[in-house]
Amino acid sequence: MRILLVKTSSLGDVIHNLPVLSDLRHVFPGALIDWCVEESFADIPRLHPALDQVIPVALRRWRRNPGRLATWRELRDFRRLIHRKAYDIVLDTQGLLKSALIARQAQGRHCGYAAEAAREPMAARFYDQTFVIPRNVHAVQRNRWLAAAAFDYPLDLPLDYGISAPPIEIGWLRGDRLGVLLTATSRDDKLWDEGRWCELGQALCERGLTLVLPAGNAIERQRAERIAAVLTAAVVPPPLSLPQVAAVLARASLVIGVDTGLAHLTAALRVPVIALYIATDPALTGVHGSGFVRNLGAAGAPPSVSEVLTVAEHVLRR
Repeated sequence: MRILLVKTSSLGDVIHNLPVLSDLRHVFPGALIDWCVEESFADIPRLHPALDQVIPVALRRWRRNPGRLATWRELRDFRRLIHRKAYDIVLDTQGLLKSALIARQAQGRHCGYAAEAAREPMAARFYDQTFVIPRNVHAVQRNRWLAAAAFDYPLDLPLDYGISAPPIEIGWLRGDRLGVLLTATSRDDKLWDEGRWCELGQALCERGLTLVLPAGNAIERQRAERIAAVLTAAVVPPPLSLPQVAAVLARASLVIGVDTGLAHLTAALRVPVIALYIATDPALTGVHGSGFVRNLGAAGAPPSVSEVLTVAEHVLRR
């Protein structure tokens, strides 16, 4: 059996789809499973041993350069690549018009959410078979239920993201008890107050943790450096690739972060994680895993430092 999964973005959504790969490998141990994903997130499916091939797509980059000849050449090459194999099933677990159109480029029976269940109802018009999956359950569960319906198997398997951190040596990483603070996110309204990060970070340092504050762009790095500057044991690392971030997270005793894909990656790695919600509600898209996970706060109700510290102390005493 040949299977193509289509879940292109964003980082958290891609991570939420990893259990589908685990389920399919368990049910169809001999299947060849490919995954079409945005090029910037392609390293995440590659962490899963059940994956055969990543088919990267660059919609985000192509949209920024629609008139360039190179863009049209890359688009042509992508269509040739995704059309090269004949799949038994092409499963789009994203439910967007863009993902449905991408899925349609591949050969096979196209499956996805029914119009009333898809994030964009128009997407359902491009599937050969659709399924009504409840919208009031966590995203991880929706993905798994859709796959179970499309492939007609009972979903009685334990939750398994199926990934582990790559064995990367990180020379700058020091300390036996590491904590990671994920202070950056894609939207400013999801940010936790810097003063609260400083207060929490110092309390964790006093409890023996060495803190790592990863940062991406210049603004994120400036924020992380301001926070680290007032802490007694903290480091802002150089820019890291996704596999390097995974390696850092895997060594942590505790990770605390705002609503960001890296918090979901932490849960997938079964590392204790506390996720802080400020502008969004965690019920359907919060951190979700079989290890220690805790979602604190909600839209308009950010958690206090004392709330976070109480949960953190529970983890550190385990």
